[in-house]
Amino acid sequence: MDFSLAPEVEDLRQRLRAFVDREIMPLEADPAAYDEHENIAPAKLEALRGKAKEAGLWALQMPKARGGQGLNVAGMAACYEEMGRSIFGPVVFNCAAPDDGNMMLLEKTATEEQKARWLQPIVDGKLRSAFAMTEPMPGAGSDPGLMLSRAERHGDDWVLNGHKWFITGADAAEHFIAVVRTSEDQRKGLTAFLFHRDTPGLEIVRRIPIMGPEEHGGHCELRFNGLRVPDSDRLMNVGDGLKVTQIRLGTARLTHCMRWLGMAKRALEIARPHVAERQSFGVPLAEHEGVQWLLGEAAMAIEVGRLLTMRAAVKLDGGDFARKEISMAKIQVADTLHEAVDTAIQLLGAKGYSKDTPLEWMYRYARQARLVDGASEVHKMVLARAFLNDGLDFWGWE
Repeated sequence: MDFSLAPEVEDLRQRLRAFVDREIMPLEADPAAYDEHENIAPAKLEALRGKAKEAGLWALQMPKARGGQGLNVAGMAACYEEMGRSIFGPVVFNCAAPDDGNMMLLEKTATEEQKARWLQPIVDGKLRSAFAMTEPMPGAGSDPGLMLSRAERHGDDWVLNGHKWFITGADAAEHFIAVVRTSEDQRKGLTAFLFHRDTPGLEIVRRIPIMGPEEHGGHCELRFNGLRVPDSDRLMNVGDGLKVTQIRLGTARLTHCMRWLGMAKRALEIARPHVAERQSFGVPLAEHEGVQWLLGEAAMAIEVGRLLTMRAAVKLDGGDFARKEISMAKIQVADTLHEAVDTAIQLLGAKGYSKDTPLEWMYRYARQARLVDGASEVHKMVLARAFLNDGLDFWGWE
C-alpha cells in the first residue's frame, strides 16, 4: 500500500494545517469564542466559514461541481486529521457530524430533484441537518431491527409516528432524515424519509443534557405525531431504510476516526513542550523513562489508528464496503483518543485538568467515542462474525 499523497491532496493538507494554526486555534483560548454549550459561538463560526470558503477549504467531501473540493475517502483521511487538531476545526470547513455524513449519504442516494432541495443548502452552509434513527428502549439502538417508529401510506403521503432520541444536531437542524418502519420484513422493513423542521407533527421534546461538550444543535429527543411526508420526499425505495443506514454510517464512522486522530495528535502536541521544559528531580520530564513510555505508547497507538483508517479509506474508494476494516478502525481510534488525551492530562498534571488548555474539553468529548455510531462491543461482534466466516482469509492480502 502506497501511503504517499497526491500533490493536490498534500497541498490541501498543508493549507488546512496553516489555516487551523493561524485562524482557529487562537480562538480556543478566548472565553468569548464559546457558546453556552462549549462549542464555537455562531458569530465567530460564520466569520471563519467565510474565510474557509475564500481559501478553497470548504466541504472537502463534496464534488467540485457542488462547491466542494472533490476529495476521495483516502484524501479525506489526511485532511480531516489536520482539521481535527482544533476542537473547533471540522465545523469551520463544513466537515463536522452530522452534516458531514448526511451530505455524503444524499450525494450517493438522492434524486437530482432531492439533491437540489435537501442537499445543496447543507453544502452551501445555509442550514444544518440531522439523521433520526436511534430510539429509547425498547426501540432501535445499535440494532435497527428493533425499530418501533412507523410510517403508514396514505395516498401520495406517508404519516410518521414514533419516538427518537439522542439525535445529534436536531436543535439547530432544518433538514431531517428519518428512518422508520414501513413493514415487518426483517431486511426490507425500514424506509427513510426527508422532511423540514417546520413540518407539522415534528416535536423537539428537549435537548438532552450530556457530559458535554456538544455539537451545534446538541443531542435531542423527538416525537413524530402524525408527521405527513409526501412520497416524493422518500429517500431511495420503500424498504431500503437499512441500506440507507449502512451507506451513511460506513463512511461516517471512518470520518469520525479521521477527526479523532487529529484531536489525539493535538493532545500530544500540547504535552510535548511541557515535558521538554518542565523540570523534575533535576532533569526535564521528557528524560524520565516513565514519561517516555507514556508518550511512546500513545504515539504508537495513534499511528496504528492512522494505518487502520487509511486502509479502510482505500478499500471504500475501491468500492468495497470495508465493514471489518471500518470496525477495526473505529475500535482502535476511539480507544486511542481517550488514551492520548488521558496521557497528556497526566503529564501536565493539574494544568491539564484545568481549563488553561483544551485537554479537559477533549477528555469529556473523548468518552463518547466508544459509543457513537456503534458501541465498540458491537464492532467487536462484527469482527468476530467476519473471522468465524472467513477463517484465515480474515487476514487476506488484496
